[in-house]
Amino acid sequence: QVQLVESGGGMVQAGGSLRLSCVVSGVSGGTFSSSAMGWFRQAPGKERAFVASINWVGASSYYADSVKGRFTISRDNAKNMVYLQMNGLKPEDTAVYYCVSELQGSAVVPTSWKYWGQGTQVTVSS
Repeated sequence: QVQLVESGGGMVQAGGSLRLSCVVSGVSGGTFSSSAMGWFRQAPGKERAFVASINWVGASSYYADSVKGRFTISRDNAKNMVYLQMNGLKPEDTAVYYCVSELQGSAVVPTSWKYWGQGTQVTVSS
């Protein structure tokens, strides 16, 4: 019954910004607030790669080196939502972005996450 739905993707020029959103349904607010959340992405012809994660209290975040300093993950537990603010976008950021929840293991390993959204396309042109 748990469902994750991403939104906010689109096409932008290099150097632009996008804000991705993910809403989680099928869980209580208490369950959502106690669960780690994250973002992965999959570029054309490549494996799914870790982007960012945020812990259950929203006080600790972890980023892939490729996005550190440009992307910011945040969450709103009252709305069962998680966000990814993407600034200074580069063509290599082009990918389908997936929202993930409920971590059991290492955040950078795709199989460590229990629930996945269907993805939202981000395209960055040069």
